[in-house]
Amino acid sequence: MSEGKKTLVLTGASRGIGHATVKRFSEEGWRVITCSRQAFPKDCPWPAGEDDHLQIDLSDPANIENGIKELLKRLDHQPLHALVNNAGISPKLDKGGRMDSMATPIHVWNEVFQVNFFAPIMLARGLADALGRGKGTIVNVTSIAGSRVHSFAGTAYATSKAALSALTREMANDFGHLGVRVNAIAPGEIKTDILSPEAEQKALPGIPMRRLGTTKEVADSIYFLCSDRASYVNGAELHINGGQHV
Repeated sequence: MSEGKKTLVLTGASRGIGHATVKRFSEEGWRVITCSRQAFPKDCPWPAGEDDHLQIDLSDPANIENGIKELLKRLDHQPLHALVNNAGISPKLDKGGRMDSMATPIHVWNEVFQVNFFAPIMLARGLADALGRGKGTIVNVTSIAGSRVHSFAGTAYATSKAALSALTREMANDFGHLGVRVNAIAPGEIKTDILSPEAEQKALPGIPMRRLGTTKEVADSIYFLCSDRASYVNGAELHINGGQHV
């Protein structure tokens, strides 16, 4: 790594918000180490993308522990400047139905919380020393569904994101003495491939700006929280939803 170049570790990098975030940080000259369940997609254009990609199954605690060891090996005692916990899962019933609290099997609850809640704190703890050396930042990606009943986000997903929001506050307190800031972003309806046209039309009347957000707008917000312009922002949750939460 060239001297003075900052490094980001990002989970859930293969599509949507994660994909846009890689592009945003790469454009600013950051080294981006991406983590996802899939192998590196060949059509992704950022520098050193394949070399700086790591397959980690966040639903498997043992795989996460091994992934942390590999991440530390790749960092080679260099500082880490940002960790963005973007990966998340939101299972659906057959035909895309919403999994409410009565219909969600217990094993699904366990998997959702492992990926959406436990994986972020496992990664943060494992990378804490490297983040401390970089006086870095952690950004947890929560959701508007964490603070209100959502029409198609399931109960396990919503409660895992609410828990991640609370965890962000706790981490801001616990990591602060290391010089590490911890914040969250809570996106609302963002235009991605996984949002169906029906869901999009259903959401629009509840958004004061009457449009969906873009993945670039979310990536710009993540970048702001990881930049020196947010140097005294700690323990915050930034709502990115066009006013949908008001």
